[in-house]
Parts: sequence; structure tokens; C-alpha cells
Amino acid sequence: MISFFKRFNQPEHLLLAMAFIMPLVFSVWMVLLNNFVIEKANFTGVEIGILHSLREIPGFLAFTAIYVLLFIKEQRLALIALAITSLGVLLTGFFPSVAGLYITTILMSVGFHYYETLSQSLTLQWIDKDKAAHFLGKMLSMKAIASLLAFSSIWLLMEHFNWSYQLTYTLFGGMGLLFTLILVLSFRHFEAKVEQTKKIVIRKRYWLFYALTFFSGARRQIFVVFAGFLMVEKFHYSVADISALFLINYVFNWLFAAKIGKLIRKVGERSILRFEYIGLAIVFICYGLVEDPNLAAALYVIDHLFFALAIAIKTYFQKIAQPEDIAATAGVSFSINHIAAVVIPALLGILWIVQPTWVFYIGAGFALCSLCLAMLIPDEPAQGNEIRIASNAQVK
Repeated sequence: MISFFKRFNQPEHLLLAMAFIMPLVFSVWMVLLNNFVIEKANFTGVEIGILHSLREIPGFLAFTAIYVLLFIKEQRLALIALAITSLGVLLTGFFPSVAGLYITTILMSVGFHYYETLSQSLTLQWIDKDKAAHFLGKMLSMKAIASLLAFSSIWLLMEHFNWSYQLTYTLFGGMGLLFTLILVLSFRHFEAKVEQTKKIVIRKRYWLFYALTFFSGARRQIFVVFAGFLMVEKFHYSVADISALFLINYVFNWLFAAKIGKLIRKVGERSILRFEYIGLAIVFICYGLVEDPNLAAALYVIDHLFFALAIAIKTYFQKIAQPEDIAATAGVSFSINHIAAVVIPALLGILWIVQPTWVFYIGAGFALCSLCLAMLIPDEPAQGNEIRIASNAQVK
């Protein structure tokens, strides 16, 4: 028994456990959101755009995590962030008003974005480069299992037992708090392999990673905010319908995410990202044209699958980064990811009222910008070999 516990008490198991808890809680918040705000708070495109812009402000401020790490160890801060996220979800159902939803969203988002920043940092520190892509795929699979459990539970509780939004949010937020406490009591503290820089790090040679991260954040906001809103507003999808779409998405992640990680290692980051961005551009254009609800659902599933390929951005960074830069750059990258995310939902929420199709055409433009950037990734990224140019000379 002692031998088993020692084998279990490893950093990769803690990462996988946290990767299970976060989507178990956050997926409930996300899948119920569009129906909850429309039915209980009478949101339009303007209010939903503002809510998502507010949600992304803590992501924009994720770089501040590096200063908190001066006082709290990285592993402990990740667990605290997980608890804050759970608390925010627990409280959501109690405040079905515009102001209440804005406040609970910010609370949940502070925990969520700090956790995501620290989880990325700890993963790239604790997991070896040759195993990172596969392990990130395993983490996606674990997230998919948690999300499948959350979505199927929502369908069962709300469709067959007529649970209210408030009870559902309270149940899953409370479970998240309980599971986080169990992790705090179960796992020892794991030391970093390399002492991390405790200040903001912005290096010129990381510019391609920063640019890819920026456009990734911009595109993802259009999917997260407006693709789901399209399903409810235009095609009148119910909570059960949206849950079913998410179930399909996460079944694919569960089955194929780890394989995607292996594929990245085999064919390289440039090929994977090139395929992702071409596919996303086509999907966004189709969103702007779609009139059939079944075709819209198919696009939603395909859209989600492409985003799983974004693992390649993280593995590209791990290969080119100085080991001591990982924690600081994780915070900076999340802030860069959310520069556009803070502004885009509110601005495109206004545009949505005028012409929804334009929102998705802008998303296609973002995908094409990302494609151009992805072509600059070298065959074998490494420190000193961060970018590929036409002459095949390397920018040092």
C-alpha cells in the first residue's frame, strides 16, 4: 500500500487530477450559460458580449501570477485558483441578474485564468520535452472525461429530474471545492526542476510564440462566445441540445486527444498548426453562411475538434524556451492571449446586432493570419532555432 501511494504521489498524477476537476466545474458554467442568461436575465448580444469581455479581464492580468508566486508556491497557488473557480460557479445560480452575473463571472474567471496559467507552467516544467505533447494530449483526454460526466449529469438532472439552474451550479461548484481539498491533503509539494524567474519575462526571440498566442485568443473568443450564442438565438437549441453537442465534442477529445499529442511529435508543430488554421478558416466562413440547424451543429463539433490541435503552440514554446522562463512566460502568454479577448466580445457583440455573419468572417481572417505565422515555425524548434524563413537561415 505504501509503495502504491508513493507511485501515485507523483506530479503527473496531480496535474491529471487538477485537469479533471477544472472542466468538471467550468463545463457546467459554460454549457448552461447561454440558456441561463437568456431565460433568467434577458441577455441580448450586447450583454453577453460585455460578460465575456469581463470574463477575459482576469486572463489579460494573468501575468500578475508571477508576483503572487513571490509569496505562494506555484503548486499551492494552482490549488487555490481551482478552489476560487469552484466557488464562483457555486454562486452563479444565486445571482440571476445582469450585475450579479458580471460579479460571479469575474470571481470564477480569476480562479480559472490563474489555474490555467499555472497548470501550463507546471506541466512544461515537470514533464520532459519528449513526453510533453503526448502528456498534454492525455490531459485533454482527462478534461474530456470530466466534461462528459458534467454534461451527462446536466442532461439527467435538468431534463429528467427538473433541477433548477441554481441547484445544478451549487452541486458542481461544491464538488469542485471538495475535490480540491482532497488534493491539498493527498499530494506532497513537488519542487521545480529549475528555479523560475520571479519577474515578467518578454524576450524578442519568443515573438512568434506571442503572435500565435494572440491570434489563438482572438479566434477562440469568436467560437466560445458567438458560436454557442448562434445555436441558442438563431436555431433555438435547448440546454439538452447544447449539452449533446458538448458531449459529442468531448467524446472525440477523450478518444483522440492523446493520439493528437503523438501525431504532433511525429509530424511537427508547423504541419499540425497549418492544418488547424486552414480548417478553422473554412469553418468560420461556413458559420456565416449556414441556415440549417443540423449543419450548424456539425460545424460546432468540427470547430471544437480543431482547437485540440493548439497543443502544438505549447510544445513549440517548450522547445524554444529557457527552462527558467517557463512560469513567467506562461503568465505573459495568457495576458497576450487575452488582449484581443477583452475587447473582441464587446465590440463584436455590437456588430452581432447589425450583421452576425460578419463576426464569423472576421474569425476566418484571424485564422488566415495564424496560418501565415505558423509557416514560420522551423522543422525542429529549439533554443537558437525559433523561426524559419524563406532562405532557411535561422534567426538567433
